[in-house]
Amino acid sequence: MKTPPINTLFLFIISSLIISCNGPEVAHETETDPWDEVEDILSRIQSPEFPDNDFSILDYGAIADGRTDASVAIKAAIDACAEAGGGRVVVPEGYYATGPVYIRSNVNLHLEKGSTLLFSTDPKDYLPNVFTRWEGVELMNYSPLVYAFEEENIAVTGEGTLDGQANETNWWPWKGKEQYGWIPGEPHQEDRDKRHALFQMAEDGLPVEERIFGEGFYLRPQFVQPYRCKNVLIQGVSIINSPMWILNPVLCENVTIEGVRIVSHGPNSDGCDPESSKNVLIKNTFFDTGDDCIAIKSGRNADGRRINVPSENIIIQNCQMADGHGGVVIGSEISGGVRNVFAENCEMNSPNLDRVLRIKTSSMRGGVIENIYMRNIEVGEVAEQVFRVNMFYEDSGAYVPTVRNVKVENLNVEKGGKVGVLLEGYENSPVENIQLKNVNIKSVDRNFKFSNVKNIIFENVTINGEEIILQND
Repeated sequence: MKTPPINTLFLFIISSLIISCNGPEVAHETETDPWDEVEDILSRIQSPEFPDNDFSILDYGAIADGRTDASVAIKAAIDACAEAGGGRVVVPEGYYATGPVYIRSNVNLHLEKGSTLLFSTDPKDYLPNVFTRWEGVELMNYSPLVYAFEEENIAVTGEGTLDGQANETNWWPWKGKEQYGWIPGEPHQEDRDKRHALFQMAEDGLPVEERIFGEGFYLRPQFVQPYRCKNVLIQGVSIINSPMWILNPVLCENVTIEGVRIVSHGPNSDGCDPESSKNVLIKNTFFDTGDDCIAIKSGRNADGRRINVPSENIIIQNCQMADGHGGVVIGSEISGGVRNVFAENCEMNSPNLDRVLRIKTSSMRGGVIENIYMRNIEVGEVAEQVFRVNMFYEDSGAYVPTVRNVKVENLNVEKGGKVGVLLEGYENSPVENIQLKNVNIKSVDRNFKFSNVKNIIFENVTINGEEIILQND
């Protein structure tokens, strides 16, 4: 047998070692598409089903005159429905005055076409206090207008309207701004012994049961808040004129919001705030709001870290956003983190809509925000930025946040406002792994502005008619 030359033998040995360590060339891993996860998430979000039993509120004494308080009748119908094993509590055509509505397990509050629930504007009607969350902090406060606590299989459905009746003469002035009807000298939530007292209690670790607010503190209630609930459906209804946040599932699992129309232009009138919730679908919904259209949250500062539950697996499909501070927003109450957000096939257009996609946090908040994906978005006009990440939203602290893995693709903007893409991170925690692909932004004052970023990739991105080729490592 002929011995190969020494150099040939050496190369053979080296090649063999490389193959044994790295495997054959055909074994390269292929990059997975994160959108493949959507089908799996959707398979876990199943709408609740209810027995075929109807309980009309008219049978329990409700009068459709818009003046007579139907609270007792609605409660009686809900209790009867729950005790019978579940079904629909039906609100027939007409106007019904009511206080807060508490939904029990296996109950579908169904508003027929032409029906309207007119919610009281007297704060005393929302007492006694309930266990709730206000701007990301747990407390005892006024009941939300529609509330459920640790219930399962609940729904608000139909073609009717829920009207919070909030305006410049009630609820909204508590914000403390004259544009919302506040008169200088009157009390409001921004007093140091009101809103800030709550935040300090949380920082001090005071038990929630001792954080007693409600009357005298001017912290406005949310409109619809299921709290620690499973299998929640809100479908078809219109919701207008909210005291504050409108749809606010907190610490919930398996939530479907579909075909809802939301119109409210008061202070902090966020359209939908999934908070520390898992497996949430927001679909075919219209937003015309005084604050963010959709704002995904997970608790504020020390209280958010105490509970430490992220919002995750949030899917947004086929929604329309008109007025609002942002179309899809993450933050700012974000201390528990957010991950796996998918927004697709949405339309946004308004001179009063500030941003398409916004991530807002700070080193007071902390938290990890990751795996945010957006595609197939058509935008007529926005006022400020198309895409913004801001890690300096509020005061600084010791909890530097992380923002990573964001991909925006197939986005078309006719009028982009002041800055196309604005990314602001920390030197020791840069905004990282951001990719824009197939993006066209027209008529924007400045293409982009970055500070402390890492691994930013633009692929087939056109801004103001100029192709921007960018790969920042």
